[in-house]
Amino acid sequence: MTEQKQYKRWYDYDPLLLQVVELLRDYPEELKSQAEIFLKKVEERVSKEAIDRFYSVVKPMIKGNRWYDKDPVLSLTVELLRVVPRDIQRQAANNFISILQERGVKVEKVEQ
Repeated sequence: MTEQKQYKRWYDYDPLLLQVVELLRDYPEELKSQAEIFLKKVEERVSKEAIDRFYSVVKPMIKGNRWYDKDPVLSLTVELLRVVPRDIQRQAANNFISILQERGVKVEKVEQ
């Protein structure tokens, strides 16, 4: 019988997503504009109203204890990253890392 690894957080299964969530925590100001671009791109696909409805349902469940809950843009970005399809998660993750690299932050993208 093979043992399945248990993950505590939704992004722990993917080293790239784990890296990006940590980068969002470490470089929130540098990535905030990119997070806003990500939100706009998601809005283009599903509509701002759908995102607002999603967040209005999710927000009451948020206890506010996580580092990203203190900033509404980062909170919404992380929550949307959590629910979008994996290919979009990875695309956004790669974009966040590219933006930091363009701004001179030394980031080695983890490979999976």
